[in-house]
Amino acid sequence: MMCYLGLGSNMGDRKEEIRKAISYLSSNPRINVLKESTIIETEPIGNINQPKFLNCALKIETDLDAVILLKTCLNIEFNMGRIRTRKWEPRIIDIDILFYGKQVIDEGYITIPHTELHRREFVMRSLNEICPDFEHPVLKKRMKDIFMELK
Repeated sequence: MMCYLGLGSNMGDRKEEIRKAISYLSSNPRINVLKESTIIETEPIGNINQPKFLNCALKIETDLDAVILLKTCLNIEFNMGRIRTRKWEPRIIDIDILFYGKQVIDEGYITIPHTELHRREFVMRSLNEICPDFEHPVLKKRMKDIFMELK
């Protein structure tokens, strides 16, 4: 399955934390990292009283189902030191599943596509870089068109 992930960090050596997360993903024999977007610096969302983020997106191929991929991402976050206490908090690493192929999944504990990605310029900038012609399975618009609408 072709999937897209969003990564972000605003604690410690932010670039190194993103590199480590990509390395952990790559070391999983069932995940093949195919493409990485440029790492960009972004303003925090929600709680704006925290350091700026570095963010990027990845195109991966995996045979893991969506729930196991989510658990894998959460385990990497935990192993890197992320402890979730409240929403919009600073984080050493954040790994979000943006798209799982063209599937639409809403199970309460997992929602794909990511519900806010089309409203976030930094996410759309990264997706436009690595998959401009990929079509959002709900909005039926290509990444480059959504990105242009946000600009």
